[in-house]
Amino acid sequence: MYKIQLLNHISGKGLEVFPEDSYVISEKEEQPDAILVRSYHMYGLPLAKTVKAVARAGVGVNNIPLDECSEKGIVVFSTPGANANAVKELVISSLFLAARNIIDAVQWTKNLEEECVSQLVEKGKKEYVGTELAGKTIGIIGLGAIGALLANTLLQLGMKVIGYDPYLSIETAWNLSRDIERARNLEHLLQESNYVTVHVPLTEETTEMFQKNEFSTMKEGTVLLNFSRGELVNMKDLEVAIDAKIIRTYVTDFPNKNILGMKNVIALPHLGASTYEAEENCARMAARQLKTFLETGNIISSVNFPNIELPYVGKKRITIAHRNIPNMVGQITSALAVDGINITEMINRSRGGTAYTIIDIDNHLGEEISTQHVKAIQGVLAVRVI
Repeated sequence: MYKIQLLNHISGKGLEVFPEDSYVISEKEEQPDAILVRSYHMYGLPLAKTVKAVARAGVGVNNIPLDECSEKGIVVFSTPGANANAVKELVISSLFLAARNIIDAVQWTKNLEEECVSQLVEKGKKEYVGTELAGKTIGIIGLGAIGALLANTLLQLGMKVIGYDPYLSIETAWNLSRDIERARNLEHLLQESNYVTVHVPLTEETTEMFQKNEFSTMKEGTVLLNFSRGELVNMKDLEVAIDAKIIRTYVTDFPNKNILGMKNVIALPHLGASTYEAEENCARMAARQLKTFLETGNIISSVNFPNIELPYVGKKRITIAHRNIPNMVGQITSALAVDGINITEMINRSRGGTAYTIIDIDNHLGEEISTQHVKAIQGVLAVRVI
């Protein structure tokens, strides 16, 4: 029986992925094989020696101690693309909110006196004249699952779309319309755009990627949308840019104390993935990742180990999580040879400082296998026999 610990409420549609006859799911499991989490802050949480994987039912993994997990050979998964449509739709609705002054107009209407409403509306509506999106230029920074969906949809709304992504994957490129202009660099995108929307992960490189220099490059009256992470924007420089009318409106899904009283800001309470459909999609995807990994050792959509798959044909399988250092594969195969283990299939992949090896064997099928010699190799982080 595999044991799954839940650190947050997870959609029942996702939990249905786990067969009841071979999985135990509990919030209080003390020796779990894997952990399923959404937003729970895992830093400081003791990780049992039995934990082999953590799956985040969402995209960002800032709440998960990746370095600690990697050192222990724990594979961490996320669910890229599962909530992409939900975020895309919220970004598009936010574009309309900013372009048409909808929030201010609604608030003004609510405060009207009951008498003479028609006359007051006709007189006051001129204060809320907006602009149309059609014909305007939007720059999309980051053309992953969300950015690519957004780019294609905004083209259909009549906008000119400029995309910037130095790490654009071939798969995403195939799905992008040929009418999307590719920016030579970030400066080019900022100079040309009436609207800028950012969809990149928070890393050391992207932290405060919007500062004084970037704001000074933008057109006057630019609308900036941030549905990635609040830390991508320097708050002091943002306020200066708003006062200077470089930024007409800042829309974000990550409110903080700095922007609550700031003018020309639309702050949403982290609604990007808050749809029933997105929660179900993320839960199902995370559950499938864990099930596949536990039962076959294959890794799909990990953030700290390489993605790697070897078709599972039911033979005994050994998986090794290890550091990406020279001669690891040679040492592993030599250690297995000492125990008389015959390798039929093997695959190895690396990612940064980590690596992962899957080995299928055709002997010792009905016997217990000793992995002591493999575990003793310096740089080996975790070993499993499936």
